[in-house]
Amino acid sequence: MTTEIRVPTLGESVTEATVATWFKKPGDPVAVDEMLCELETDKVTVEVPSPVAGSIGEIIAAEGETVGVDALLATIAEGAGAAASPAAPAPQAADAASGSVDVMVPTLGESVTEATVSTWFKAVGDVVAQDEMLCELETDKVSVEVPSPAAGTLAEILAPEGATVDASAKLAVISSSGSVAASAPAPAAAPAAAATSADMKNAPSAEKAMAEAGISADAVTGTGRDGRVMKEDVAKAVSAVSAPVTTSAAAPTAPAPSVQRAPVAADDAAREERVKMTRLRQTIARRLKESQNTAAQLTTYNEVDMTEIMALRTKYKEQFEKKHGARLGFMSFFTKACCHALKEVPEVNAEIDGTDIVYKNFVHMGVAAGTPTGLVVPVIRDADSMSFAEIEKAIAEKGRRARDGKLTMAEMQGGTFTLSNGGVYGSLMSSPILNPPQSGILGMHKIQDRPMAINGEVVIRPMMYLSLSYDHRIVDGKGAVTFLVRVKDALEDPRRLLMDL
Repeated sequence: MTTEIRVPTLGESVTEATVATWFKKPGDPVAVDEMLCELETDKVTVEVPSPVAGSIGEIIAAEGETVGVDALLATIAEGAGAAASPAAPAPQAADAASGSVDVMVPTLGESVTEATVSTWFKAVGDVVAQDEMLCELETDKVSVEVPSPAAGTLAEILAPEGATVDASAKLAVISSSGSVAASAPAPAAAPAAAATSADMKNAPSAEKAMAEAGISADAVTGTGRDGRVMKEDVAKAVSAVSAPVTTSAAAPTAPAPSVQRAPVAADDAAREERVKMTRLRQTIARRLKESQNTAAQLTTYNEVDMTEIMALRTKYKEQFEKKHGARLGFMSFFTKACCHALKEVPEVNAEIDGTDIVYKNFVHMGVAAGTPTGLVVPVIRDADSMSFAEIEKAIAEKGRRARDGKLTMAEMQGGTFTLSNGGVYGSLMSSPILNPPQSGILGMHKIQDRPMAINGEVVIRPMMYLSLSYDHRIVDGKGAVTFLVRVKDALEDPRRLLMDL
């Protein structure tokens, strides 16, 4: 039986693509979901997986050809030679002849296609138990631990620390018979990968763009699969070369995205340490800058007297913990107060989608959490319908998972508003940056005793500064100030929350 491989849907307004690279040739065996070829459009790069197991029959569209949506790319003879395919074994498939089990990259989450091997906990020759942690992968959003699929000996490591692997890559081999590969695999993996990258062809459109621009491939950093140069990489390189001439006048106000480092004295350079940014830190940096460039961000401030909340917490915290098994902190009060205020000022809980404003009739509360690897924002879904105890338990559990690097993609998506508590680190005042596409974020700060004028008398009160950063495109100053005042009122008199005032 023959299966046709056709061009998949390329996205809205995209009608054609260029066949950039074939990973297989006629006669090669393929497994289900194994990558066959890569298409390049003017916007994205699209990988085409095999829908069935079999062998490549005929390649209709060669590399460099332009094809339309649903065009025939190739044919696959189902079942023919599929079992012999060494390139794409089934995830964690066992080899009956050798008694070995492949360790594959686990599911990384929606829209995540690659990861970096950050740490190997085991070395070649080590004995491992089933489900024992072998290594840790780092994506641009979360860290993923890889357990051993079987008990045995770690026979071979195919992806050393620092290697970038795709979602279908093989990481290692576990031998249940105790045999170990003769050669040390980890050091050899890096040169092999480099050779593969060097032999890989650049995208045809990129070759054409480089020829037109008069630059060589050595001057371009490739971002495609295995380091291949793509069309957009050439455009970036051309922009970088021309930037000093065309943007010199605007440099003080609009610096280029990539700025060359100033010269460093030799004695200073010898005392410096250069560390590659983690994928998570790169994503944090990119998203924060995107937020500044996209939203009309503004911040308004107020202060709250924490006397009533502190007294309420002192009075009931032991009973609360005894009954609910959770510590009564300040975050549940702030979450409740924000949910209350968002009902009155719904635009702070909304987002912009093109020329539409999307109002959310629910509150998925993001709670910023600092971790050893960077800032993450786990989301408490439907926080507006939760009790104090449910909120405290959810925040504690998400915070613990964040610190341990156990958060999943789903747990950090879909937030409608965010709380950021810089006060735990001693911050007295700050202007938090929006977490796009959200339109509001509340900054909490250090509680500090200050003299306050109360009923004509100066008294010492525990005060906290609050800051609300908001997107001025949909939130007016009046709405932002009203929101912050409502939060202040609810915190200074918590009984208002019970009476919905």
